[in-house]
Amino acid sequence: MIKAELKNIKGKKEGEINLPEEIFGMKANTDLIYQVIRAQQLSRRQNSAHTKDRGEVRGGGRKPWRQKGTGRARHGSSRSPIWKGGGVTFGPRNERNYKKKINKKAKRKALFMVLSAKNEKGMISFVSDFKVKESKTKEIIGVIEKLSCKGKTLVVLPEMDKKAILAARNLQEVDTMQAKDINPFDLMCYKNLVIPEPSVEAMKNNFLKEEISSEKKTSEKK
Repeated sequence: MIKAELKNIKGKKEGEINLPEEIFGMKANTDLIYQVIRAQQLSRRQNSAHTKDRGEVRGGGRKPWRQKGTGRARHGSSRSPIWKGGGVTFGPRNERNYKKKINKKAKRKALFMVLSAKNEKGMISFVSDFKVKESKTKEIIGVIEKLSCKGKTLVVLPEMDKKAILAARNLQEVDTMQAKDINPFDLMCYKNLVIPEPSVEAMKNNFLKEEISSEKKTSEKK
């Protein structure tokens, strides 16, 4: 087990917390982290660029002029790509799929590597509990200042906490996220993490149990 300093919301040391090595003790593999984050970026990409081909352009139902006798080049429709206002050839289409498949195990490993690296660099503040009495921004600002978190900070909640979410939503530098929803891409967007002790238990229950069950399934197949 890995030990880390445990504080209260006033920033005072309360003791130590035991962290699971499977989550906070992994060696970083930059290639794997890059692949997972890149896959996440591609899956979030909105494919809005779209051009109309000659079958989608309005008008051009009749032949512009007769085939012969005018001295001009023959044309069948004003929807042709060589006409102004006609269809576009080889333009971007919104049917394109940018998604890249990444295995669950790889995603989980990349997540553990990011958490391990942040913990090693002292970017994670572990607190005994993170209860907000009132959904006021002033209250959460005081907690973040006492924990001496400078820069963008993510508070990892063990479960849905409306008061904490409402208190942090007006702050540009502070965000909240449930422990079950954390991922490598979002974690890399923040300099500091605030993780309450119950959130560590939620991570164990959510991620480690999935890993054990997947390993059992693979062993049963063999």
